[in-house]
Amino acid sequence: MNGISQHEERIALADTDGTYKTLLESTKAIPWKINWESMKFSYIGPQIEALLGWSQESWLTANDWIERIHPDDRERTTNFCVSQSIGGVDHEADYRALTADGNFVWIRDVVHVIRENGVTTELVGFMFDISERKKMEEELLALNRKLEALTVQDGLTGVANRRLFDQTLKAEWFRSMRDRQPISLIVLDIDHFKQYNDCYGHLIGDECLTRVAQALNKIPLRATDLFARFGGEEFVLLLPKANIESAVEIAAKCRSLVQDLAISHEKSDISNVLTISVGVASIIPAPESEPSSLLAVADRMLYQAKDCGRNRVVS
Repeated sequence: MNGISQHEERIALADTDGTYKTLLESTKAIPWKINWESMKFSYIGPQIEALLGWSQESWLTANDWIERIHPDDRERTTNFCVSQSIGGVDHEADYRALTADGNFVWIRDVVHVIRENGVTTELVGFMFDISERKKMEEELLALNRKLEALTVQDGLTGVANRRLFDQTLKAEWFRSMRDRQPISLIVLDIDHFKQYNDCYGHLIGDECLTRVAQALNKIPLRATDLFARFGGEEFVLLLPKANIESAVEIAAKCRSLVQDLAISHEKSDISNVLTISVGVASIIPAPESEPSSLLAVADRMLYQAKDCGRNRVVS
């Protein structure tokens, strides 16, 4: 075939039935064809250059395709496509394709496997630019993560909410039961908070709750510990694998920290600044016991702290 390029010769040989002419009319997909035995491209659409910057003539073998896959996606994508092709399974693969200028474009390769007598002979496919779709998916995932975080976050104070506390307590309770380890719970309640709200107003009361919560949330804790707003002016601190002595020590720090905030409380009959009462409980869960039993003991200790004059820790 004198007078035509090597690439045009490949097109002419492959396009005996006019298939590629039809495919090339598509502006949304880039057609390609590979001979499985030689691993050489029989054809790839001219749109590839506009998308990736690599000339149509530069796509000679499957190695050209492999080398132009983002390094982080290369092994996974190659192994998947090769295994599916050997098995004669049509497939799709999403990956980042490197552009000639060093950037990347998200591609979806849709592959049809051609077989003769049970043996793969050719691959025919389309490349689609799915960059915008991927961008939308990433934005949606980020939004979902944000929404998921909001479902376990207290809307006022920003700390963990009752829902997350309940979930965590249940999980840690059965883990402690399995490992025969103690689990401790601290329950904290702001003293005379109703009187505080009546004196200063609910907006100032909300600011007070947020300030207390944020301060307590900064107490150094382990990754497995959880500080949460339980409801109203009550907060909880869950301490898996912590004995009663450790829990009481942390509770004392909480009480001192809140008092040291020196938030004025004119209507308190125990101090001129805001204070908290604290109940502490620690249990090694027994078989068939329930997480609510730990909360019940800690709550009982809290009310003892209130009965004993408030602004104290009882365990």
